[in-house]
Amino acid sequence: MEVVALVAVSVSVLLGGIILLLAVWRQKGRGLSEPGPSDHKANGQAVPEKQVSKKQKQQKPRKEKSQQHTFTHPLLASALKAHSGNITCLDFSSNGKYLASCSDDRTVRIWSTKDFLEKEHRCMRANVDLDHATHVRFSPDCRTFIVWLANGDTIRVFKMTKKDDSFIFSAAHDDFPKRHKASIINIGIAETGKFIMTASDDTSILIWDLKGEVLASINTNQVANAYATVSPCGRFVASCGFTPDVKVWEVCFGKSGDFREVCRAFELKGHSAGVCGFAFSNDSRRMATVSKDGTWKLWNTDVEYKKQQDPYLLFTGQWRGREPCRIALSPDGRVVAIASVSDITVYSAQTGQIEEEFHLVHGEIISNLAFDTTNRFLVSTGDRAIRVFHNTAGYRAAIGDMKEMLKKATNKGMKDRLQQQIKDAQSALDVVCKQVKK
Repeated sequence: MEVVALVAVSVSVLLGGIILLLAVWRQKGRGLSEPGPSDHKANGQAVPEKQVSKKQKQQKPRKEKSQQHTFTHPLLASALKAHSGNITCLDFSSNGKYLASCSDDRTVRIWSTKDFLEKEHRCMRANVDLDHATHVRFSPDCRTFIVWLANGDTIRVFKMTKKDDSFIFSAAHDDFPKRHKASIINIGIAETGKFIMTASDDTSILIWDLKGEVLASINTNQVANAYATVSPCGRFVASCGFTPDVKVWEVCFGKSGDFREVCRAFELKGHSAGVCGFAFSNDSRRMATVSKDGTWKLWNTDVEYKKQQDPYLLFTGQWRGREPCRIALSPDGRVVAIASVSDITVYSAQTGQIEEEFHLVHGEIISNLAFDTTNRFLVSTGDRAIRVFHNTAGYRAAIGDMKEMLKKATNKGMKDRLQQQIKDAQSALDVVCKQVKK
């Protein structure tokens, strides 16, 4: 029994020693990996927990600047890079000399279109104090531009004063009053200089005079507006939305220039689903629409709507893109371009055939797509850069049209004129193709 008791005592002592060693080992490990509230050290000295937390808050991790998206294509004429933030809107001046761009970097840049094919692209900067612009539009005389303020939710007017070879920009003393209750989707100035339009993503469109007074309010009754704009002729305002149609109104003024009313002009009906966007030709006699039903359509809008004549459909094309999407119609109505997310597809407005495809043009969703006033270029933006493409489809379409006209021409003077125009257009196309091959 004494032997058994001795063995039991020995085993107990041994187990107790092992447990004690394990406890000591764990305490040492905890001291290395899990310091207590007062165990933090800086330069060998203990630092209280509150002080460490404050220091950690001060040392915020640096936000890495996203790299500029790279894109190359043989038809890319140039990339305009000066903005430090994403570009939200573009607009060409009516004289074709300037391109305006606005960004969330709190600036508006004015670019010279004659520099598009140069290695260096000059631009002038207008600062948007205490805010940034989401939309920008030139006035018809190209001496003023307006912007929509993202935080101010209103319009600010900038005057452009030319000095030497540049401009001085000065903002008007007062911004327009706040009137919209929902987010703005577009703004515009009539080419007649008689009114300004603003449209929000509910169902409202406002017509303003140039001094900031609301002349009229339009309820589109389209559930939610997707897009709205002023026609290039300055007579119409149009909108599309959840419904499968485009509604067009005429903004009417008297002979003395006084505002009279806004009246319904006509509608574009034919899509089977909501219309995502639309565009006018430069003379407002053609319109192009793109819909969720997977089609785009070209319309003749040169009709006597006051006599109840409806626009008629010229062509229906198919597109395989995804939303969000944008559509642009060349000024001469010969080419349709559709932006789908970050891709662009260029179509012939006459045959519907795909002329060009540009993939992953921008690092973000394309925010704007437009042709310049001369039909030479197609421009887009969706990040910090503006991509300028040669409109080769426009050259080919113009040459094809003139050749058809030449076949039907009976007058020698007209034949000579058409032959010269064909020669000039072909020469311009050859120059572009030669540059592309290089």
